[in-house]
Amino acid sequence: MGLLSSYGLFMKRITTILIFLMSINVANAQFDENHAIYSTGELNLGNYIGFDLNFNYIHKEKYAFKIGYTGNIRKPKSQPEDFSSGLIGVLLLGLANPYDQFESYQLGLGRVYNLNTSGTIRINVSIGLGYTTIREPENWELIDKAFLTENYTWNYRKHNTVSLIINPKIEFPFTRFYGFTISPMVQINKDRTYFGIGFGQMMGLLRKRKTNQL
Repeated sequence: MGLLSSYGLFMKRITTILIFLMSINVANAQFDENHAIYSTGELNLGNYIGFDLNFNYIHKEKYAFKIGYTGNIRKPKSQPEDFSSGLIGVLLLGLANPYDQFESYQLGLGRVYNLNTSGTIRINVSIGLGYTTIREPENWELIDKAFLTENYTWNYRKHNTVSLIINPKIEFPFTRFYGFTISPMVQINKDRTYFGIGFGQMMGLLRKRKTNQL
């Protein structure tokens, strides 16, 4: 539930910011010549699985800034081999199961490189820092004759750290307002390393108007 609530809160804030900034763009027809402002969201696959959400700004098609959130989970490394989620866990598709959780609020600075003259393929290389929270289940205790629910109890151990985040994202702004992303990412801290690749979409003011383009 922690990841889901963080996702909802972050999306509300990003939507509010985008609406405000897009209204500025409407008021100033030349705004998009030097500025790109958009949101990105990806589904992540790696040593964890999860999602990545960001608010992005690019100045003069060169310099990038982002603020975002990543939330990822995996099967607990400490989970007993005979753990069962019970009948209720099966009906809930594992949503109530214990997971190792890795989530970060992040800030990043980057450089953008256009790979074609139309600006529809570019690399946004970002390096930044994240405030990372790691939660891991521990103190597993067996419950005899459990059937409907899990056959173990546990509690979570939580600790915070700072991560170095490297994210060379490939962006495909096919139109000025919508596109796709491929997002390799590494997060490194003193406790853990996350690595994975995300696939998602980008929405907002993505690039400036080209000649003869609506």
